[in-house]
Amino acid sequence: MKRRIGYIAIIAALLISCQRKETSELDRTAYLEEITIKQLQDGYREKRFTVEQVVSDYLKRIELLDKNGPCLNSIITLNPDAIKIAKELDKEIANGKIRGPLHGIPVILKDNIDTRDSMPTTAGATVLRNSYVGRDSWIAAKLREAGAIIIGKSNLSEWANFRASRSSSGWSGVGGQTRNPYELDRNPCGSSSGSGVAVSANLCAFAIGTETDGSIVCPSNNNGVVGLKPTVGLISRSGIVPISFTQDTPGPMCRCVSDVAYCLGSMVGPDPNDSKTLDPNAKFYSDYTQFLRLDGLMGKRIGFITNASGFHHKVDTLMKKAIADLRRMGAEVFEINLPIDPKVNSAEFEVLLYEFKDGLNRYFSGLGEKAPIKSMEELIKFNQTDSIELRYFDQHLLELAQSKGDLNSPEYKKALETMLQGIRQNGIDKVMDEKKLDLLIIPTGSPAWKTDLILGDNYIGGNSSYAAIAGYPSITVPMGNIDSLPVGISFIGRAWSEPALIEAAYSYEQGTKHRIKPMFKGMK
Repeated sequence: MKRRIGYIAIIAALLISCQRKETSELDRTAYLEEITIKQLQDGYREKRFTVEQVVSDYLKRIELLDKNGPCLNSIITLNPDAIKIAKELDKEIANGKIRGPLHGIPVILKDNIDTRDSMPTTAGATVLRNSYVGRDSWIAAKLREAGAIIIGKSNLSEWANFRASRSSSGWSGVGGQTRNPYELDRNPCGSSSGSGVAVSANLCAFAIGTETDGSIVCPSNNNGVVGLKPTVGLISRSGIVPISFTQDTPGPMCRCVSDVAYCLGSMVGPDPNDSKTLDPNAKFYSDYTQFLRLDGLMGKRIGFITNASGFHHKVDTLMKKAIADLRRMGAEVFEINLPIDPKVNSAEFEVLLYEFKDGLNRYFSGLGEKAPIKSMEELIKFNQTDSIELRYFDQHLLELAQSKGDLNSPEYKKALETMLQGIRQNGIDKVMDEKKLDLLIIPTGSPAWKTDLILGDNYIGGNSSYAAIAGYPSITVPMGNIDSLPVGISFIGRAWSEPALIEAAYSYEQGTKHRIKPMFKGMK
């Protein structure tokens, strides 16, 4: 009996020792908590830390917080070359070569974005678990050129959440379920779940997500960060696993608006492989920091979409306070009604089905001999035999998409016309013209719901579709919290109006300071 008690005491002592060691290591990386891109650059310049140290400490935080501790499960894979790249960038700094504001800045990419290195691109799907594409997407190449270090790839809702009739956001066959860093049993939203969690938990300086309808702004809302869904065409989609040619876009997810401005200029521009970026009306800037204006709301005419509220009384209360803050900062705010004709929503669904089939088949074809499957039809058959893929959720959307024809189908063309005319000419453009508005605002969504792998997502409100269907830009910023769960406000503009969005969002953010650091409630 005494011997057994002795063993228990030894085990307890070892556990306490391990916990103290992990706490000590986490404390050592505390300088990275809430650090901005500019502060990192200042630190490099003043030699307070090196790129190698910063990368190493972010990797340590991933080990302690993502893989152990609260087990956020936001990262699918880490870049084995990250430290090597960091050392090379440190040498460049020592030789006086600074590539720009992203030199030595660690970034995490959503794992539907191709990279040429030793990391696969899986889209969260087990069929792509070992898909090493051997080439960079446009956005990965631009980030590397700017000196950013891709330290890993983030978990996501599998196939960017366009697979099942119901699902749990943040779940994938490869990565499992991502957890919300504010309360671990709550949902991070998706599909850019891991990107939002990694940024919020200070596992990287910034992250890249992708959105078709809500996949950047919703996880930004649930994880208390800033997320920009750009105008479709501002950033190329080349080398990104697609859903929709009409609506897909990558975008930055950051802890503050200034970081969005610092990283955005390095990613934009025309790409001959993405016709959306060749729009003659496109407006690209190499430096978006010029729009970081504390008085950015002064004189702005803003329309509050009233019919987008009412899904949660506490969200409504926060929105009223936000409107008062906007007016205090010099904006004029007008209540407007902007309902979407039901035909627009049903048309969007049809467009997504057609374009998903076409885009995914093109992506598989582009993998050449490396492709583990050649078509959506083969993907469906693979899932039917896999022990993981259909364990919790079906593949109803894959099957619906497979049943559609090609993009020459009259049904597709009619749906696309109905969708765009309804949301643009007869929707956003019409109201903004009539009221002479600069921007629109809406609550981004509700507080995070509890994760449920049996019943799926249980969100009660979300307002991504206005900007998403139109292909227009939106940016979400924290506007407060409900019982320590963050909630965001979205600013929406016309195509190519990112400068106005950044001005307004930065002014609001700096005037309210609603971002709260997650505390991993529920961690044992």
